[in-house]
Amino acid sequence: MISGMWLHGFSQFTDSTHYRATYQSSGSINRTRDGNTYLLNNAFRFGVKKKDMLLNFNNSWIYGRQQDALTNNDFSTSLDFNLYQTPKFYYWGLANYNTSYSLKVNNQLLAGVGLAYNILDKENAYLNVSDGVLYDKSDLFLNDTTRDVYHTYRNSARLAFRFTIYKVITIESSTFLQNSFDYGYDYIIRSTNSLSFKLNPWLSLTTALAYNRQNRTNSENLLFTYGLTLEKYF
Repeated sequence: MISGMWLHGFSQFTDSTHYRATYQSSGSINRTRDGNTYLLNNAFRFGVKKKDMLLNFNNSWIYGRQQDALTNNDFSTSLDFNLYQTPKFYYWGLANYNTSYSLKVNNQLLAGVGLAYNILDKENAYLNVSDGVLYDKSDLFLNDTTRDVYHTYRNSARLAFRFTIYKVITIESSTFLQNSFDYGYDYIIRSTNSLSFKLNPWLSLTTALAYNRQNRTNSENLLFTYGLTLEKYF
């Protein structure tokens, strides 16, 4: 997994709400005679809205094992902001740190700025496109013994949407394509998709499907999890 949780502008604040806290705990377990497989996914987000600015702090950790072998130990933390010029157009900036066992990322620091546009921005329908430039400083594993320490600039393009049906069912997606300006084979894909059923105003049952690829290390993961999401506006 990795930071696929960069959802600039997704928070549905109102004039009377200025803070948003979200905690998600999900996973999957498979037990057979041949061994056990499990995957645990925990994420915490906190957002602050002040006038024409939105600030988000996101953290996620995924841990998984299959028949006593480690498959995932992936951590991501990020701080991002939006500066709104109009209700539809805004500037964004972020700083993001990742480490991922499954994607062979020992350390990765991403920082950059860009522009975004809300094609739809309603209570029950949100559609957004964005683009920008990121600086990437990475320490990767090309294989079990070879380290690759380098830096590059990337174009970061994203498509994101969120649709709510009858205020109960929410479909949400965010997909990034991040190409290096220096190396054609060096690209990153991050896609996070979720389906949530609201049980009460602050609790939802959530299933999520995430796909991540780090092409420079020729590694990828596909994660399906289910669990609970707690969300509070105040």
